[in-house]
Amino acid sequence: MKKGEKEKRVDWRPFIQLISQAKPSKIVLFIALLLSVSTTVAGLVVPLFTKNLINHFSFHSMGTGKIALLVGAIIVQAIAGGVSVYLLNHVGQTVVAGIRERLWKKLLVLPVSYYDEHQSGDTVSRMTNDTAVVKSLITDHLTGFLTGIISIVGSMIVLFLLDWRMTLLIFIAVPLALAVLMPLGGKMHKISKGMQDETARFTSILNQVLSEVRLVKASNAENKEYKSGKKGIVQLLQFGLKEAKIQALITPLVSLVVMVLLVVILGYGGMRVSSGALTAGDLVAFIMYLFQIVMPMGQLTMFFTQFQKALGATERIISILNEEEEEDVSSQTVQNVDQSIKVNNIQFSYKEGEEVLKDITFEVEAGKVTAIVGPSGSGKTTLFSLLERFYRPQKGSITLGNQSINDFSLQSWRSQIGYVSQESSLISGTIRDNICYGLGREVSEEELKNAARMAYADQFIEELPAGFDTEVGERGIKLSGGQRQRIAIARALLRNPNILMLDEATSSLDSKSEIVVQKALQNLMSGRTTLIIAHRLSTVVDADKILFFEKGRITGSGTHDELFRTHNMYREFAKQQLRIHEPSVNI
Repeated sequence: MKKGEKEKRVDWRPFIQLISQAKPSKIVLFIALLLSVSTTVAGLVVPLFTKNLINHFSFHSMGTGKIALLVGAIIVQAIAGGVSVYLLNHVGQTVVAGIRERLWKKLLVLPVSYYDEHQSGDTVSRMTNDTAVVKSLITDHLTGFLTGIISIVGSMIVLFLLDWRMTLLIFIAVPLALAVLMPLGGKMHKISKGMQDETARFTSILNQVLSEVRLVKASNAENKEYKSGKKGIVQLLQFGLKEAKIQALITPLVSLVVMVLLVVILGYGGMRVSSGALTAGDLVAFIMYLFQIVMPMGQLTMFFTQFQKALGATERIISILNEEEEEDVSSQTVQNVDQSIKVNNIQFSYKEGEEVLKDITFEVEAGKVTAIVGPSGSGKTTLFSLLERFYRPQKGSITLGNQSINDFSLQSWRSQIGYVSQESSLISGTIRDNICYGLGREVSEEELKNAARMAYADQFIEELPAGFDTEVGERGIKLSGGQRQRIAIARALLRNPNILMLDEATSSLDSKSEIVVQKALQNLMSGRTTLIIAHRLSTVVDADKILFFEKGRITGSGTHDELFRTHNMYREFAKQQLRIHEPSVNI
């Protein structure tokens, strides 16, 4: 176990691969590093000048050439350092933008099953918080790390030339520093990974509560959600305090090592100056170079701790990038959609051993209306998910005519479908944005108004001060349920689908709104292959075929009259909802 943990601690390859896959500009990076070297070289000149100034102090020794060299070194160091920092930050920002672009592209092609199994707040946290950790490492700490390494190496070389005996003393600090940093680094990695996970959970809570704040207030659940949020805050506090303890150990221990080293150097160097083996100028230069090693050591320590955080964030980012995408290997387009949709012996379960659909077989005739009714939890909405290819059945097939719908590209197949649900999903934006959503082409004002008119949405839209440019709010919260539903229908009309899927499209509306929406749906259904999920039988009594679902099976099929005569549970539904008096029927 310990061995595995050790291997996990030192495995920085995924991070390097993630950065390299973002394709940073090698030219810009090379120039930045070259300028960093120039900065360090220029900085190395200053102690040498100081050494000569102390050893041979006189106005004559401070000639024009040496002064010009010193001034030039300082100017070069300042300019090169500034440009180098900017270029390295430019590379860092570009890298993180590349990672976020890859992550965003990946999130859009992940299957619906991923989002059913993962909270949206967790995914948002990976996109924002985790990439921010990587960004902080590259833009805030990588510059100091690279320049620090160059400064330390350059100073070491000069120190060896000045006095190799005293330089060897510096190497005493290396094993001491590693002995301190290595075990603490492993703990930092574990803590930072836990903090990222807890941040994701806390983001999920915020996302859920704030997006459903009306439900929270209506249910008097403020106190409950406060406790839930406070628990997350306390957990983050605990992780933060653990991280602070590690940093509180690293910083003073490294400072202690450096301080002891400085005292030893001063003591030993003073002895060598007294014996004449070393000049006073050499000792001053040595100490100045020592500071050019000590100062970057602090930057390296900061980089080291941040790097451990970035490794944890990288694991979470890579876990998303490695998720399986929606299977879409075909480029074939739907040529003839005016064919029957055949569902053949479908079996499906979300979890192994818990079948939702069991041996489902039926046919949806082209241009006809097929209704699906039955009690809640019988698999009706799951069937729609299979038809839209959000999921794949474990057994059986769905065909258009005699060709499997999986033979078509996702884009081509889904473009044939218009979907209107009871939730009438709207995006934050204007009414125009929502009606035209996903079309990918310019929509004329005439087309827009015609779709709104056929959806019976034109009247309430014209009464709004901004008309089609009215903001609907988050998830359309500024509009009524009936208005949202009519906008969703207008969107489907503008899309002009060949296959229409209506999932409880009027179940949440009042009777007045339902009448208007039903008229709009009649316009939408005209001439299209239509599947309807409905609890209200009044909306489907005129369907060409009605399928009755019970516990994942089809237990009845036929017209309203046929099912009323032959199917006991359908007859119960009809009596309760349509208030049909017991007729004299032969069962």
